[in-house]
Parts: sequence; C-alpha cells; structure tokens
Amino acid sequence: MKQIERYIFRIALGAFLACLAGLTGVIWVTQALRELDLVTAKGQTVLIFFLITGLSIPALLTVVAPVALFMAVVHALNRLNGDSELIVMSAAGMSPRQLLRPFLTLALIVSAALGFLTIQVLPSSFQELRDLLTRVRGDFIANVVQEGQFTSLDNGITFHFRERAPGGVLLGIFMQDRREAGRSVTYLAERGQALDLDGQTYLVLEKGSIHRQQQNSRDASIISFARYAVDLAAFTPPDTDTVYKPRERSTAQLLFPDPNEHYYKLVKGRFRAELHDRLTSWLYPLAMALIAFAALGDPRTTRQGRGLAIAAAVAAVVALRIAGFAAASAAVRSPGAAAALYAVPLLAGLAALLVAFHGNRVRAFNAALALRLRHVGAGLPRLRPSHG
Repeated sequence: MKQIERYIFRIALGAFLACLAGLTGVIWVTQALRELDLVTAKGQTVLIFFLITGLSIPALLTVVAPVALFMAVVHALNRLNGDSELIVMSAAGMSPRQLLRPFLTLALIVSAALGFLTIQVLPSSFQELRDLLTRVRGDFIANVVQEGQFTSLDNGITFHFRERAPGGVLLGIFMQDRREAGRSVTYLAERGQALDLDGQTYLVLEKGSIHRQQQNSRDASIISFARYAVDLAAFTPPDTDTVYKPRERSTAQLLFPDPNEHYYKLVKGRFRAELHDRLTSWLYPLAMALIAFAALGDPRTTRQGRGLAIAAAVAAVVALRIAGFAAASAAVRSPGAAAALYAVPLLAGLAALLVAFHGNRVRAFNAALALRLRHVGAGLPRLRPSHG
C-alpha cells in the first residue's frame, strides 16, 4: 500500500480495535453478571467463574466483529471528510478504487479471523463450555441444593440444610432417601461437609442419626452416630452419553454426520443450517465494510448529506442481518434455502460496490449538470413583466 493508504488503514484499524474492545467488554460484563450466581450462591471458585465467562468470548467476537468493522469504516470516512482530506484526495486524482483498498484489506483480515473463529474455535469453546457446565451442575452440594430449602431430586432424594458455615460446612442437615420402593431412610445431623476421596465425593455427617422405616411398619429403626459418610454419587442421575448440539460439534462432524444417529435424524435441518452459517459468516464483515464505503466513500460538504448517508448505511446493515437470520431459519426447513445464506451477503456486497463506483459517477454527473444549468441560466436575459 502507498503511504496515504497506510495512513487510512491505521485510522480504520485503530477505530476497529477500539470498537471491538468496547463492545466485547460491555457485552461480556452483562454475560458475566448473569453467571455471578456461580460464586455467590453455588460456591464455585473465581477461576471457574472466569473460565465459564471466558469461554463465551469467541461467540461474542463473531457477533461483535462485523459491527465493529462497520463502525470503524464509518468513523474513518467521516473523519477524513470532516478534515477535508477526502476532498483533497479526490482533487489530487485518487480514485475510489484506491480509497477502498485499505478498507478492503482490513475487511479481509477481519473476515479471515472470523472464519477461523467460527469454523475452528467456536465449536470447541461451546463444547468445552457444555462439559464444564455439566461438571459444575453435577456437584450436588454446591449447585443443586439451596440454603434453607427442601430440594427434591428426580431419583427420590430430598435434601435440606439450615445454613452454610465458613469452610463449606453445612449445619442442620436433613436428608431422606426414597429410591427403594416401600422403604425410606432419613438422615439427620447437626453438621456435615462434602469431601473428595480417591476421585469420589462423600458427605461426612457428624452427630446425627439414621431412621429406617418400611412402608407397612409403624416402627422405625434408629441408629445414632458420631460420624457417618454418605456417597454423593448415588444422588446424581446415572451417567449418560452427552449429546452435543449442532453448534457444539466440529465442522468436520457437520460435514460428515452419522446418518444413523437418532439425534441427527430428529434435527437434520439444524445441522444443515449450522454448517452453512459457519461457512458464510466470514462474508458479513466484507459486506458491511462495503456498505459503509458506498454510503460515505465520496467527499461531501454538507453535514445533512452525510447524516442521511450514515442512517441509510445503518438501515442497510440491519436489513442485511435480518435477511441473514431469515435465511438461516429457512435453511432449517428446506435444503434449497441454504443457498440464500450465501446469496444474502454476496448480493449486499455487490450492490454496495455498484453504488460505490457507479453511484459516485451519477452524483458527479448530476452535480456537473446542475452547475452547467446554473451558468446557462445566469447568461439568459431576464424577462420583464409586461404591463397592460
């Protein structure tokens, strides 16, 4: 690139990085606040909190990056025009193609990065997030039961504790086991604590009793204990094979799915839509950058004209994203609609190029024609009003 093109590239790149960091940070904070319950109420560590919220950053980047690029191109062109640099460049003979080159270079870099994220990084992060949340929810004491509440599990366990003391100690424990038909076992203890031993988690109860009672018997057997360990693995549902959603599967798995898989047969359309959505996501930064250039790439002297151009560009970008979502939804229902996922960003980019290069010529011709007519009109004799 020439020196003037590198200057424009630096302006656009700085604006893009600022917008990307700002938008990603704001959205990440809102997502992190939703997961704050992991630390405050569910007893997870700060490391788990940041790990879970950090795994959502690739998904945020894929959504924010095209918008940040659009805002960066708008900012750069608006700044160049506000400093009259666009007018000087145009007067010096710089063509629209030369002006587009630094923006197109930045758009290609963003598109390549976005394509790598959506095809490779994003499914891996979704899969890791799914596995991590499964492990977190599997922690019975930390994540299922709540302080002061009676919690009933699907496998016939009812658990309650009065309060949580420092160090993870539970006070006032009540636990009832009705998994075996016709028989109930109730555990009462003053205190207890979950401990890991040889890869297994146990609830160690202190100063309590065990009440066993048969369904047809009025008498219950009571056993007092000073210390008793209960295996918490019995409280969680049996392990089952994890079924990953289409967005959590690798691109290779979407390209070559197992046709005999039951889940694939049920949601075959979602697999198809997810695959084509990944393959077309990199086209949107290019389309949005071209839309911004088509609206603001020519030098203008009136603020009103640029304000209307920015509003038109924003409306075009919103319409582009709505059309993309509609195409993805249609691809779920119909295999033929998958072509629309490619057509939407490609047609938007081609239309923006047409406006950028041919629209400028039309505007220049209209301006020259209006100036010519003004000069011609100034040379015509004025008509005097006739009397009588």
